[in-house]
Amino acid sequence: MAVDLHTHSSESDGTDRPSTLIAKADSLGLVAVALTDHDTLAGIAEAQRAADASSIDLVPGTELSVTWPTGKMHLLVLFLEPGSGPLQDRLAGLRDGRTVRNEKIIGRLRSLGYPLTMDDVLEHAGGEAVGRPHIADALIERGHFANRAEAFETLLGDGRPAYVERRRLTAHEAIRLARESEALTSIAHPYTVGVSRDDYGRAFAELAAEGLTAIESHHTEHAPELRDHLAVIAADLGLLTTGGSDYHGAGKEGVELGRGRGDLDVPNEFFFRLQAARAGLGDPD
Repeated sequence: MAVDLHTHSSESDGTDRPSTLIAKADSLGLVAVALTDHDTLAGIAEAQRAADASSIDLVPGTELSVTWPTGKMHLLVLFLEPGSGPLQDRLAGLRDGRTVRNEKIIGRLRSLGYPLTMDDVLEHAGGEAVGRPHIADALIERGHFANRAEAFETLLGDGRPAYVERRRLTAHEAIRLARESEALTSIAHPYTVGVSRDDYGRAFAELAAEGLTAIESHHTEHAPELRDHLAVIAADLGLLTTGGSDYHGAGKEGVELGRGRGDLDVPNEFFFRLQAARAGLGDPD
């Protein structure tokens, strides 16, 4: 048995409906799943209904792209309940920032000879968090690229010709707002944060002091040796570990729910320790 604490549905850039994702997780025998769509909690209600009818424990959450001294990182926010709250109330503004950026990206694409419209992009978006993967899907439909990875490598990725920055929270703001919302934070896929593995400990120490909860040691793109290295760093900093496939359905080829590229196994203990940590947020000092 295992858990998967990093997944995406069609409410952001995945391709499975939230209920479909939960049904797949149940069929695989997973104990718990975190739905962490980008900048939105819109899929949580549907996922919760499916989880209630299954044996799955659902962890409501979101994934945020935030700024920090080396550039950008992604934070998973876990146990973030839908409704009003310090962080929940900021998500709409983050999605608005995506809308502004999408329009600028489409303008750049037109100037580069790719005549897309916003309507073309929206045809590929199933939810309210519309972003670069949906622009990639529109380009793929028109025959310009074979898959999302190719579109990002050529045009949409950081530093590529159609890339445009957008409004983001800082890592410190996101961690603070998450704690005020009685949620937990974990650095997602640390291999992407822009520092070498030898510098992870020093780089993450300040965030740990700010209230970071965990590091995503077990991720699809982490080799077993890196998973072990990150687990040691987390322990040294007094942090927990999380893990997940970063499943996107057909939106991320070769990545299976609960198994990543076939060798991922996130222990149940990761989920149980997070549950305990979340319960402790409401305890008096």
